[in-house]
Amino acid sequence: MRARLALAGLFSVLGAAIGYGTLSLVEAPGPLDRAVTVSVPRGGLDRVAEALRDAGVIGSVPLFKAAATLTAWQGPLHSAELVFPRQSSLAEVLVVLRTARPVQHKLTIAEGLTAARIGMLVSRVDGLAGEIDLPEEGAVLPQTYLYERGDSVRSVLQRAEGAMRRAIDEAWASRAADAGLRSRQELLIMASLVERETHLPVERALVARVFYNRLAHGMRLQTDPTVVYGQSGGDQDLGRRLTRGDLERDTPYNTYVRAGLPPGPICSPGIASINAAAHPAQSAALYFVADGTGGHSFADSLDEHVRNVRRYRLLGR
Repeated sequence: MRARLALAGLFSVLGAAIGYGTLSLVEAPGPLDRAVTVSVPRGGLDRVAEALRDAGVIGSVPLFKAAATLTAWQGPLHSAELVFPRQSSLAEVLVVLRTARPVQHKLTIAEGLTAARIGMLVSRVDGLAGEIDLPEEGAVLPQTYLYERGDSVRSVLQRAEGAMRRAIDEAWASRAADAGLRSRQELLIMASLVERETHLPVERALVARVFYNRLAHGMRLQTDPTVVYGQSGGDQDLGRRLTRGDLERDTPYNTYVRAGLPPGPICSPGIASINAAAHPAQSAALYFVADGTGGHSFADSLDEHVRNVRRYRLLGR
């Protein structure tokens, strides 16, 4: 009986010593000489340990597995793309695995891109999964979206489409009474024309007003970007300058040939162009032409417009 008690006491002392030694190993600085990002895989503790060892985050797979098992009550280990700080101890590694936020990547959709161009952009983005279904033209709001590695393309585009619906709804609710809009779709179409016609913030509302004035006077919009869109099959670039033949060739989007708004948007407009379409400037202008400095010259009459065109051509020479 005394021998058994003595043996039990010995095991107790040894256990305490082993526990103290293990604790010091778990809290000791790790082998990393700099912070690293690791895609922690699914598949259990063995796969996680191997991925961390291969990335240089841990030095001992058995010790990591033992520490993870003994602290399992603190929560599960997450599989995600995570950042491990320099010289992370095993204790710190486990905290990252259990509580750290996955790395956030950015996808920026620029204003004025067509659905085809957005599809090309998304197809080249690193870290998104799944097949790409092109969104409808004008359906996604240009801005920066955050995503995690492994997120689906569809989930990111759905967020972008939801953002556009909200932006159009807000602009529609506050639209000017004299905008002449009959539907949210017309607002989106007009915003896309404004987006493709000017990149200058001070001009957007004035460009919108010119288009509304022309519609009110029964004039054709005669905006080149619609011709390009129709001729290119839904792209935003012909790869060459427009010709007179292009302006005369009939497509549903040729606003030199057809009256009214085109049948759909020609790009994804940004918030500024949407707001300009909903709140056009107060002006009697019916025409505008490039002024040679990146902006436009606006005119209320055809005679004034002709003079502006001549001035622009002289600058070109």
